[in-house]
Amino acid sequence: MLLLMLLLLVLLLLLSTCALLGQQISLEARPPWLASLQHQVAWRVLSWAAAWQQRRLEQSTLRVDERQQQALTWCLQTAREPRCSKGSADMNTFQNQLPLTNPSQAPEEENEAHLPRPTSNQYSGEASLQATLLGLVALNKAYPEVLAPGGTICVTPTSPWPSPLPWPGHVLDWARPPGAKDPEALLLVALRSPGLRALQAGTAVELLDVFSGLEVKGEELTEAIAAGNPGAPLPRRATELREALKQGSRGLALRLWPKLQVVVTLDAGGQAEAVAALRALWCQGLAFFSPAYSASGGVVGLNLWPEQPQGLYLLPPGAPFIELLPIEEGTQEKAAPTFLLAEAQRGKEYELVLTDHISLTRCRLGDVVQVVGAYNKCPVVRFMYRLDQTLSVRGEITGEKMFSEALAQAVAQWPGAKLLDHGCVESSILDSSEGSAPHYEVFVELRGLRNLSEGNRDKLDHCLQEASPYYKSLRFRGSVGPARVHLVGSGAFQALRAALASCPSSPFPPSMPRVLRHRHLAQLLQRRVVS
Repeated sequence: MLLLMLLLLVLLLLLSTCALLGQQISLEARPPWLASLQHQVAWRVLSWAAAWQQRRLEQSTLRVDERQQQALTWCLQTAREPRCSKGSADMNTFQNQLPLTNPSQAPEEENEAHLPRPTSNQYSGEASLQATLLGLVALNKAYPEVLAPGGTICVTPTSPWPSPLPWPGHVLDWARPPGAKDPEALLLVALRSPGLRALQAGTAVELLDVFSGLEVKGEELTEAIAAGNPGAPLPRRATELREALKQGSRGLALRLWPKLQVVVTLDAGGQAEAVAALRALWCQGLAFFSPAYSASGGVVGLNLWPEQPQGLYLLPPGAPFIELLPIEEGTQEKAAPTFLLAEAQRGKEYELVLTDHISLTRCRLGDVVQVVGAYNKCPVVRFMYRLDQTLSVRGEITGEKMFSEALAQAVAQWPGAKLLDHGCVESSILDSSEGSAPHYEVFVELRGLRNLSEGNRDKLDHCLQEASPYYKSLRFRGSVGPARVHLVGSGAFQALRAALASCPSSPFPPSMPRVLRHRHLAQLLQRRVVS
């Protein structure tokens, strides 16, 4: 063991020396032997760190009850606003003294003032590090060539890896250009590299914005590459890019980078629609991998299975302290008991409950998971939908899952249309009833369809009636008016995301809302309606 530690120290010193040399020499100008040496040493050290984290994960998932008890004790000891006895970490006492809270149902301003949700800076510890290290090793095992030098690049200012690895990232050639925060500059670097095997982006919606921008500014970017901005002029590569862009959006990623294998993004609420659009259009034929699932800015699930087409996540037993609230018909507003991780039952659906260790509140996140298996004694889950994304204008409950399925059925009946994004507003938010019955205002961004006929608009309301008998009865009685569908122009939802990200308390990744509760956000989309 001592010999191993000494060897590791020597390698770290060698790596640091190589990194300093690499900082004085640009990545493209490094001698091949130096780049190869740096990469081998950095990857070996990263693999050892991942093996250590894997052992810790094995131990914690086998002793899940003990590990959760330690997480609870840590929450009680570090709370700034003690509302429960710190001397007692008894689970029943903790749950009895601290009732569940649901800030997502209160106005946003009140949430920020009284019941803050857990944020990323609270949970940037071991769960984030495990997600990054184990995710990199799992990705390398599933796709052995993607992490080779020059094989991957991030095209957004944010990274899909929850824990930053600055010096290994620089040595392993994952680093972005120094100080680069402009997605256009990052995309230019990626376009200069035809041999990419993995494309990284902070989230799927950010990558959607990148590809949408590429189609708008494609010729401008191509001319920059031909002229040598940045780097040396690449006229031949510019010609290849022009030919790829001429063939349209479908399959564009593989035409730009023929060796591309996988797209890496960080999963969070509201990302599924963007992933579906990317799969169907620009990233057709590529695998998708998310190293973690993030809720309220914190890592709550680890993905150890890149080969799975739909993300499966292990719920780890450390901080944040996680409880599971059973999803049962008609019990969501009652004080139902929560379960610990080891008590989760396969096939059941649960809402996640996280404890905020600063204000010591047990917060219902609204994220619903289904248990699909187990890793040792911890549940493996699939994220299903969010309870807080619900429409209701007459006491009906039209949830995110039901609405999304109805909208997908309607869009499938619109010839040539592909849904890129959508948002919903209750008519009272926009004061748009104008003496008529309250209704849903729906804003959609499409590809392949420039105008919506009245017949197409009506199809969404018909699909909603088929999905919900109660909604259908309200429509039949005239208590609820037909859903009004509006087509917005390209970039409307990108502007919405920018407005959301500008909020000082916004976590990363932001949970993409499908139901807008604030008038200024709804009006932002309303001003961009084109049909």
